[in-house]
Amino acid sequence: MSAPLRILISGQHGQVSQALQEALKGLGELIVLGRDQLDLSQPESIRPVVREIKPDLIINAAAHTAVDQAESEPDLALAINGTAPGVFAEEAAMLGIPFIHYSTDYVFDGSKDGAWTESDAPNPLGVYGRSKLAGEQAIEKAGGQYLILRTSWVYSLTGRNFLLTMQRLLQEREKMTIVADQIGAPTWAGTIAQSTRVMIERWRDGQPGAWGVYHLSASGETSWFGFAQAIGQALTSVGKPCASLEPIPSSAYPTPARRPLNSRMDCSRLEREWGVTQPDWHDALLECLAQQR
Repeated sequence: MSAPLRILISGQHGQVSQALQEALKGLGELIVLGRDQLDLSQPESIRPVVREIKPDLIINAAAHTAVDQAESEPDLALAINGTAPGVFAEEAAMLGIPFIHYSTDYVFDGSKDGAWTESDAPNPLGVYGRSKLAGEQAIEKAGGQYLILRTSWVYSLTGRNFLLTMQRLLQEREKMTIVADQIGAPTWAGTIAQSTRVMIERWRDGQPGAWGVYHLSASGETSWFGFAQAIGQALTSVGKPCASLEPIPSSAYPTPARRPLNSRMDCSRLEREWGVTQPDWHDALLECLAQQR
């Protein structure tokens, strides 16, 4: 019987954090710290907290995720997404414990034809992507046992995300236009959390894969328009109203931050090294929605 772990999770109310709090039950003591206890906008304040808690594992599930807002507050985005993860990694390395951090498809510019691999050169288009890349680089510089898990298009039944926004708007409106030329894989926060648990268990049991950067997103691909269609089909299947949908190009829906057109992620390295496979995005969506009813 493995000894219970003492796991520090930064972030309390975010989608991934809430999914982790559910998925990691039974592994040990979960010490979940929100902004009041751990303010990532003041990165140096992290050190005394970690040293007092003395965890066996640190998971950073907190981030500045407001992509458009980041364009107008780059210093704040860099502190939370760039500097703070590096401080966590330094403290983890000093304690000799693993550090798990979540990154994003936004570190890439979306110009590649195929799926992005871990060896592809990052080239973020905006402040959010640059801040997340800075976090990756700070973690790599700190060294130690770390996992940087890049994911994409995260949604869940909590917080603010595309799924919940679409469920509301599709029932309120008669017609909607949705971007159809950005391609990726919607990834359920529950999938991310369950995959993280498998990796933690392998490390705990003395059979970890290689440390480093991995892609972790659902398998398959769709557009935001296709994702909206699937959400609409789920609504109509239970007798709820649904707006008609019209596909549009990104150019018809300008935003402060540019989005990568291709966010497809190759997750084969994660499967090879850690034995973690990802469900099809549509299957995961149905599993998520089943918990809503």
